[in-house]
Amino acid sequence: MSRGTAVAVVLVVIVLAWVLMYVGYRRRVARQAGIASPAAIPAPMAKRVETDGVEVVYVSTTAADDWLDRVAAHGLGARSAAQVLVGREGVAVLRHGADDVFVPAADVRSVRRETMRAGKAVPGAGLLVWDWVLGDTLVSTAVHPRHDADRTALERGIRSLIPLGAPAAGAAPEAEPEEAP
Repeated sequence: MSRGTAVAVVLVVIVLAWVLMYVGYRRRVARQAGIASPAAIPAPMAKRVETDGVEVVYVSTTAADDWLDRVAAHGLGARSAAQVLVGREGVAVLRHGADDVFVPAADVRSVRRETMRAGKAVPGAGLLVWDWVLGDTLVSTAVHPRHDADRTALERGIRSLIPLGAPAAGAAPEAEPEEAP
């Protein structure tokens, strides 16, 4: 095989791989079309996010039970620079170059630190991940704060939003006790 033919074969393989990735992504978006769209950030909070928000890298939103299953619908799987603010209303994520994400306080279920999520791996437990209810789907959103102190403050703020008695993320509903015969 000549050098020109080999280069042409490699280029065809690369283009074919890109096309297949694009088709796969579009199918994922179509498959997840039933997932609700996140609420808009309340106007007063949106202004505060721009000035008081913590700088982060928005890593991804995934299905809560599978850290590799990105939610592609509504652009939730797109990685971007962002600012995050936690307020009484909930968690506001103002993303640069992507749609914003707002998590109402009542929808937050848990918060934790992790090392890996779809789209990012960091040393230690550098990612901040919170589980929340989007429509009727439990999802997890991961961000990577630029500074450790910001991570701690965000974690504390999100933890304060978790309603008392809220089911823990991934917890199965409690079964009704059976009556004795």
